[in-house]
Amino acid sequence: MNALKKFWSEFAPKSFVVLKEGYKPSYLLPDFISGITVAVIALPLAMAFAIASGVGPEKGLYTAIVAGILISLLGGSRFQIGGPTGAFVVIIYDIVSRYGYDGLAMATMIAGVLLVVMGFLRFGVVIKYIPYPVITGFTTGIALIIFTSQIKDFLGLNIEKVPAEFLPKWELYFNHIGESNLVNVALALLAIAIILAAKRYTPKVPGPVIVVVLGALAVTFFDLPVDTIESRFGEIPQTLPSPSIIAFDFQLFKEMIPHGLTIALLAAIESLLSAVVADGMTGRSHKSNTELVGQGIANIGSIIFGGIPATGAIARTAANVKSGAKTPLAGILHGVMIALFMFLFAAWIIKVPMAVMAAILIIVAWNMSELHHFIHIFQGPRSDAAVLLITFSLTVLVDLTVAVQVGVVLASMLFIKRIVDVTQVSNSRIKLSELDFQGEEWLDDPDRITKKVIPERTEVYEIDGPFFFGVADRLKGVMDVLGYNPDVFILRMRKVPVIDASGMHALEEFYLSCRAKGTRFILSGVNPHVVGSLKKFGFFKLIGEENVFDHIDKALAAAKENRS
Repeated sequence: MNALKKFWSEFAPKSFVVLKEGYKPSYLLPDFISGITVAVIALPLAMAFAIASGVGPEKGLYTAIVAGILISLLGGSRFQIGGPTGAFVVIIYDIVSRYGYDGLAMATMIAGVLLVVMGFLRFGVVIKYIPYPVITGFTTGIALIIFTSQIKDFLGLNIEKVPAEFLPKWELYFNHIGESNLVNVALALLAIAIILAAKRYTPKVPGPVIVVVLGALAVTFFDLPVDTIESRFGEIPQTLPSPSIIAFDFQLFKEMIPHGLTIALLAAIESLLSAVVADGMTGRSHKSNTELVGQGIANIGSIIFGGIPATGAIARTAANVKSGAKTPLAGILHGVMIALFMFLFAAWIIKVPMAVMAAILIIVAWNMSELHHFIHIFQGPRSDAAVLLITFSLTVLVDLTVAVQVGVVLASMLFIKRIVDVTQVSNSRIKLSELDFQGEEWLDDPDRITKKVIPERTEVYEIDGPFFFGVADRLKGVMDVLGYNPDVFILRMRKVPVIDASGMHALEEFYLSCRAKGTRFILSGVNPHVVGSLKKFGFFKLIGEENVFDHIDKALAAAKENRS
């Protein structure tokens, strides 16, 4: 019963937490206003992201409604707004162009299950530590691809099929640039100007909403010779489709696993970043693992109702907070309001020009690129700049799935390198001239070895930092460096927070090497967590608990007794 209580306490959605605390009547009006405000912002964006992804605009609306409601209802953030986002555009377009909507549905179902599993395995904290250069490489690359994908509609080019690859796409644009529709270009430029002006002069009225309304009115009353949502996609349904689950195809399932993993990682990264932004704006804290579970269920729900992948949307979440939202009810109402807008205004929505949708997405791409952050990373360590360029290049020129996989590997390697760099294996024979380089903290340490009397033919070494596979080899050659076989070898581990199997294996090999040379091997200052790991590994039985001490003074006393 206690275990169940603890589990529920950890994974209870924020909406349930709010209900348990008591929903105050004073929350209702702010939540309602925020829900309407964010719905107005989300409506054009949901359609734009769906169109850019190679599917109909209605699928973006279905996603904003279903996933938007489920993410707020079941997620771990009080303010998160979920729905389709720019992060998914590239991967969705690639999957749909190669496998059709069934492939996307399968990949998203896999991603949904993976997100739920990741949440229950408590991966929420881990994902937040993916290096910033990797995330920046993804987002800037995706932004450039979104911008590139909108050039056709921006120029009004009548091209039936555009290559998926980045360079061939630009080559095609340059070859057909003389066929541009000048009315289309003027409309797109005007839309961009209005969006930018609205941000400055009417910040409470979203620019995308203004240009969508004006664009639809211009087409209706002036019969402009431009492509519209109606001419491209036909009518938009006024209601959600009936829920359905795609037939399971094992071959398709196998092919979609890498894509599902990519969608899951992108959804996890963006949703948790969005939740962190909301925390920073409100002073509250989200439940990262619960958020992943909610995101997983929302993605499964989105596909059941004919939608596309969804995640937390940073800009919409920030707008939700700024609009005065108090609880997850605002996010739930945002989904309900989009459904109401779709029911009431479907006939007007389809009149929106594709040039206007392109303008909205070009602004989104610019905001996503965070060019100043991209440039700023080059002022840091070269390793960070290299990781940034590799992930960016792979995203743009190869494939987002490959970029995500390589990015995660690079992130792991970068982490390992940093840990290896900070973990030191040092000996006690520090020259006086070197003391100035050890730092004030070391000089003030009452237990630093230079303050102790070390018995003859005794060596004292210390490991400072995590002891894992990346640094295990550093211990192996220590005896060879010494040039003689000491009577006692003391290894201080007071600054070792964790040890893995490779570290324990290295300790075992080092002990056996000491024993073969007639050297007594002593451990000093092992913290309780590492003690537990070593006992479980069986190392204490091998070395003998009489050779393990909790303080260096006791270890040195044992070394002195060994001499007598």
